[in-house]
Amino acid sequence: MPEPRDRTEETALRDALAADRTDMANERTLLAYVRTGLAFLAVGGTCLKVFDTVSMRLTGGLCLVAGAIILAAGVVRFRHWRRRARSLFHGGR
Repeated sequence: MPEPRDRTEETALRDALAADRTDMANERTLLAYVRTGLAFLAVGGTCLKVFDTVSMRLTGGLCLVAGAIILAAGVVRFRHWRRRARSLFHGGR
């Protein structure tokens, strides 16, 4: 049976690995937001450049706005969860 000290070290390792997994998940989520936002921006720019109808210009403009909002929301979410994870796992450092 392991000594209490070994369990403490095991728990510390488990917590450190959980913190790393949380950080990586947060980064993957940010990248998904960035990918989606850039796709909306690309579609919006294409609609504005290629098509000349009112409906496509409106669609392009809406896609540009949506892409910017998605990018901003991703950054805000990333920063919020990074701060929260640091306070949970690292005691507020």
